[in-house]
Amino acid sequence: MITAKLVLAGGILKSCGIKGHAGSGPMGRDIVCAAVTVLARTALKTLSERTGTIRGEFPERGEFKLEIPEILEEDRDFFFGVSTFLVEGLLSVSKEYPEFCKVNIEELQNGS
Repeated sequence: MITAKLVLAGGILKSCGIKGHAGSGPMGRDIVCAAVTVLARTALKTLSERTGTIRGEFPERGEFKLEIPEILEEDRDFFFGVSTFLVEGLLSVSKEYPEFCKVNIEELQNGS
């Protein structure tokens, strides 16, 4: 089972942790793992090209961590768009494959 925990502030991603293996297919051919990996890597690559304050890593196979401590005001719309992409993508995977992927979303109050 893949578990994704996303923390949002005003719809903008503050952190994301993804852990586990779906087990929906053989290693290297698991469509659920592939979908989640592509979403996470694309979000990290896109965000990291925009700012130097983002921290993201794949510490080991089956684990992803992303932290966005702060963003510039002029980047808010961009970060909102990428955040929406990641959230909607992960929710879509979890709706289609609920036995292999679970998404938890926490929305911080007052955007902090």
